[in-house]
Amino acid sequence: MRILLAGASGVLGRKAVRELTAAGHEVAGLGRGPANTLRADLLDREAVLRAVRGQSFDAVVHAATALQGRSMMRHRDMAGTDALRTGGTVNLLKAAREVGARRIVLETMMFGYGYGEHGDRPLEEGRDEYGPRVADPRERAHVDAMRAKEDLAFAADGLSAVSLRYGLFYGEGVSDTALLPLLRRRALPVAPDHGRKLSWVDVDDAARAIVLALEKGGDDRAYNIADDLPLGFGTHVRAVAEAFGAPRPMSVPRWLFRPAPLAACMLATNLRMSTARARRELGWEPSTDGPRRLAELAARTPVAV
Repeated sequence: MRILLAGASGVLGRKAVRELTAAGHEVAGLGRGPANTLRADLLDREAVLRAVRGQSFDAVVHAATALQGRSMMRHRDMAGTDALRTGGTVNLLKAAREVGARRIVLETMMFGYGYGEHGDRPLEEGRDEYGPRVADPRERAHVDAMRAKEDLAFAADGLSAVSLRYGLFYGEGVSDTALLPLLRRRALPVAPDHGRKLSWVDVDDAARAIVLALEKGGDDRAYNIADDLPLGFGTHVRAVAEAFGAPRPMSVPRWLFRPAPLAACMLATNLRMSTARARRELGWEPSTDGPRRLAELAARTPVAV
């Protein structure tokens, strides 16, 4: 297939290009960065349509975010990504029709189920509401944007949509380049998990899921994508530090994260996802558990001088 990939310059996008190319597909990136084949701001509809004019693609992948280089500590850090999930999706759907695409694959994440306490039962697509009404208006903006991204695509005439609801990313390009520098500077404290756990996924496994979604995903279907080992945020960060030989992060009470309300919101969340549908319908499986993948990555990562 010829694939138009929005977000090709991001961590997930770069890996998706590699996986799609290895599977025999042809990929063109769409976005503002110089690494993209077609240059346009996804929030500028006319620019997007000009960029794809005269092009033909079989499918579109929407993996664009505005999180690169951002801390995700404050709610406003998500504003750009929220806009890409709403207005950016509208524009990309218009572009998909212009280029004759028949399928679109969406990147979204587990927090679309809502932040906070979800208990110990893994959440399932179809059984558990995605995009519930959230009381806090700041949290609601993010949850609504994740739900809107799916709803817009699922309702689009002539397009088969597949949504991948990812756990938190780790692995090459995330653990080593985002978390590790902070850990080495002792600039990433953690709060006690108190039994809370989150779903995680190696970003390489996440990229493989995009290929499978394009080739095997059901029409207007959502899939949870996560590994087999839910971990609390603090436990995961300590595992990264141990794998790479970085200083153990300082443990602090959760109230100290009040100046970083989005981070505090994630730390207060207990949410794990079932991946039974992805395994059954896509044939997707995680490579292995998180700590083992981190140890493998650490073994081939140069030691900082």
